Amino acid sequence: MCGFCGFAGYDGPDAESIIRSMMETIIHRGPDGEGVYFDPDKRFNCGFRRLSFIDLADGDQPIYNEDRTALVFFNGEIYNYKELRSELEEKGHIFATNSDTETLVHMYEEYKADMLPRLRGMFAFVIFDINSGELFCARDFFGIKPFYYSTQGKAFLIGSEIKSFLRFPGFKKEVNEEALAHYMTFQYSVLPETFFKGVFKLMPGHYLIYKDGTVTTKRYYSNEFQRGYESPLPETVESIEAVMLDSVRMHKISDVEVGSFLSSGVDSSYIAACAYVDKTFTVGFDYENYNEIEYAKKLSESIGVENYSKMITTDEYWDALPKIQYHMDEPLADPAAVALYFVSELASKYVKGALSGEGADEFFGGYNIYREPMDLKALTSLPAFARKTLGFLAGIVPFRIKGKNFFIRGSKSVEERFIGNANIFSYKERSRLLKNAARINAPAPAELTKKFYNEIKDFDDITKMQYLDINMWLPGDILLKADKMSMAHSLEVRVPYLDKEVFSVARKLPVNLRVSKSATKYAFRKAAENHIPIDVAEKKKLGFPVPIRIWLKEDKYYDKVKEAFTSDAAAGFFNTDKLLKLLDRHKKGRADNSRKIWTAYMFLVWHKEFFA
Repeated sequence: MCGFCGFAGYDGPDAESIIRSMMETIIHRGPDGEGVYFDPDKRFNCGFRRLSFIDLADGDQPIYNEDRTALVFFNGEIYNYKELRSELEEKGHIFATNSDTETLVHMYEEYKADMLPRLRGMFAFVIFDINSGELFCARDFFGIKPFYYSTQGKAFLIGSEIKSFLRFPGFKKEVNEEALAHYMTFQYSVLPETFFKGVFKLMPGHYLIYKDGTVTTKRYYSNEFQRGYESPLPETVESIEAVMLDSVRMHKISDVEVGSFLSSGVDSSYIAACAYVDKTFTVGFDYENYNEIEYAKKLSESIGVENYSKMITTDEYWDALPKIQYHMDEPLADPAAVALYFVSELASKYVKGALSGEGADEFFGGYNIYREPMDLKALTSLPAFARKTLGFLAGIVPFRIKGKNFFIRGSKSVEERFIGNANIFSYKERSRLLKNAARINAPAPAELTKKFYNEIKDFDDITKMQYLDINMWLPGDILLKADKMSMAHSLEVRVPYLDKEVFSVARKLPVNLRVSKSATKYAFRKAAENHIPIDVAEKKKLGFPVPIRIWLKEDKYYDKVKEAFTSDAAAGFFNTDKLLKLLDRHKKGRADNSRKIWTAYMFLVWHKEFFA
């Protein structure tokens, strides 16, 4: 795992000192070495920080092709590089190293953009064609590795982290308030344009070409589900088992030791049990129902693995928040990001890489919310007029009654009610909360989800929800925090579920083998039973529980948040009287506003790190 940063189209002075300064900001991504390239014609300059994993002796970047007419900077791992290398050697390509990185530059020579579907792995890379002056950049299928870009004057910037751009001369640092508006609803940065105006994410499954000042992006991979595929449960379980064992084997390819994260859930337990690693890593909190350490120790003992654990204190959690938002680059209000920060810190003391369970829920139907279409069927099967009338009547009831939300949600289509796993502030709520809402004029959340719903409009509601999460929630929240929190500690995290071969199995699963009335990830859990106890395989999805609801009622942390909510920064973006009302109502137990409070607070922590 590594990081790179660079620029094209800059003909000003001190290119080397600029690159060196940019590289300093991402040294945590690669403490083992560095590399730089300076084009004699000043067309492209790039720096690289290396965390060595494969070909420890000869994997330094940039890496060139045989005649040094193309070079590559690469962040990630290509798991099928040996097969690709054999194929390329048969075609006459000559390799100078044993690294997976070199495979990319030869694949580009041979196939250009058609190389991308042939790769198996996680990647973000840039290839510079020295003869043509073209930059060819790409990001992996599901968005495991980050890639950012920006045009600043005549210069075109690229990098693994936005913070490196801040060192570029004349970079204009400005908060993107439309990104803030959507963040208040989704809890993560949802737009292609980031929280820094003029800085963009290369989206998952896309490549980018830069030449002569022109930027072109194109989608090369679509993670589509397959309809009408029927398979008996035993056959399906066998398919899942086979592809998971193969993926875990591929993800263990390394010249250094790899461990595994372990919580109380089926996803990480399945990986830890079939990966045959020597070490697992777990964190928890000293609160009832917020601690998975004892479970992890028992499972690790049962599979003959040593477990390392850490109890996160409340003060440690809160003290780490500024560092976490700094490493994140953009604000993220997912409380579990902090747990990932600490488990990565723990693992980094013993190994250079760890396997993790991201992606299983999105691929195999694991979130509890995916059962909602079945729970609401009594309403959604009614004529639209009847549903809408019941929902309207429930909505105008001025007090809380049991079942009110059931009628409101049941009156809506899945496209109207589901925007992903987090839905913090409604469109109306955030419009009242944001000081500049009228000027920003950000569209309603459904306008952002519409694109993906249109791509899968003929499918069932559960598949629609999964597809939306794979394209929005997974790269925007889950994978963002996995990359940034692990890289903060120079740890490579590998995600065996997020393998295109695994998805080729998951995309065919009949919906009843994904989500049933009794369980989520139904067929997946049956496959996991071959390696872990049945009670673990059938355990209800919990996520990573964090006791912020409790903390925000304690004076010490209430006061800390209140100080942020009454700051000048808060007054610049929010109607602070409404923020304080949310906070006070929560402290007095009148409402559970913890997620709403946390979302606003994390933005202010991030803003202080980058703009104070």
